[in-house]
Amino acid sequence: MTIVIGYVPNAFGEAALEAGIEEARRRETGIVVVNTSKGDSLVDPKYVGETGWTSLQDRLRDTDVPHDLRQTIGPDVTDELLDVVREVDAEAIVIGIRHRSAVGKMLMGSVAQRVLLDAPCPVIAVKPA
Repeated sequence: MTIVIGYVPNAFGEAALEAGIEEARRRETGIVVVNTSKGDSLVDPKYVGETGWTSLQDRLRDTDVPHDLRQTIGPDVTDELLDVVREVDAEAIVIGIRHRSAVGKMLMGSVAQRVLLDAPCPVIAVKPA
């Protein structure tokens, strides 16, 4: 079993990464860090570029947690993330969340909301300090 972490290169992704690493240590398991995009990866600020990816790999190498890093591109970010969750039979998924108004969710949808509702395992939702 493993912990899947939904990662984006911002404070919310960092909060998820730290919480996921700690959860993996508590459960004595590994992590799979997933960064995904809808296909607009060249302009998507949530998609980790080559330099950021190398930095993330170096950071994880310095932890005592077994890890795997994945980047995916697909038409739906939530589906991409949940596909990995199902593939690795995740024990839990960790995501960073932010407050959004009801209108904001209606107009733009919410990856976090869909993960919370559709994940086949427990979801740990964290906020930056």
